[in-house]
Amino acid sequence: MDLLNKHVSIRKFRQQQIDEDLLKSLLYSGSKASTTGNMQLYSIVITRDEKMKEKLAPLHFNQPIAKQAPVLLTFIADFNRFSKWCKLNNAEPGYNNFLSFTTAVIDAILVAQNVCIAAENKGLGICYLGTTTYNAKGIIDILNLPKLTFPVTTVALGYPDEQPSLTDRIPLEGIIHYERYTDYSEQSINELYAFKENLESSKHFVKENNKESLAQVFTDVRYKKTDNEYFSEQMINTLKEQGFFGDLIG
Repeated sequence: MDLLNKHVSIRKFRQQQIDEDLLKSLLYSGSKASTTGNMQLYSIVITRDEKMKEKLAPLHFNQPIAKQAPVLLTFIADFNRFSKWCKLNNAEPGYNNFLSFTTAVIDAILVAQNVCIAAENKGLGICYLGTTTYNAKGIIDILNLPKLTFPVTTVALGYPDEQPSLTDRIPLEGIIHYERYTDYSEQSINELYAFKENLESSKHFVKENNKESLAQVFTDVRYKKTDNEYFSEQMINTLKEQGFFGDLIG
């Protein structure tokens, strides 16, 4: 619990390679994560090659960490492998649909988090790259991913070269509901986000972006509606191309 409570994202790594045996042990621990029906609906692509990082970097919005990290791990929601096993055993798979995609995503995220915890336990640092789903089509092409697969997230992995402070979280009472969901009043919302809004870093974000509030930094700058709609359309189109969704979406 102490390890989990001290988690921080690392964005600067020492140029020290990760031993192959250590990496495999981390991935082995990852594979012990909970999985739907023990189907293990995920694959992991390891990227160490500098030329491959160069190809992937633009798809991660050229974040320095995408090239500087010794290892990139791309976690794939994968129904390809399991479906092929079914067909080889005279069993007809029915996994080209939204439910199956969601199931594989959950599996992939669970194994990714297991790997991250195992890595931190061995003194390594990690950072999730949320850009993976934004540019899934490009990543699919570079990593040669087949139908019924989809890249869910990428983890940058290496030995830390920085000691960032813990990031803020809203109070625990803000995320816990007993027996049923209790909706938030205006007062409770203001109380839950007061600490975050009053951080000097938050005030700096508001000022440098010429906004009225921290919420506007999120809605108008960091995660804009137009961007969300654009990348959502790209994601849906890619999922169709990868064989998920079937005819559910026109």
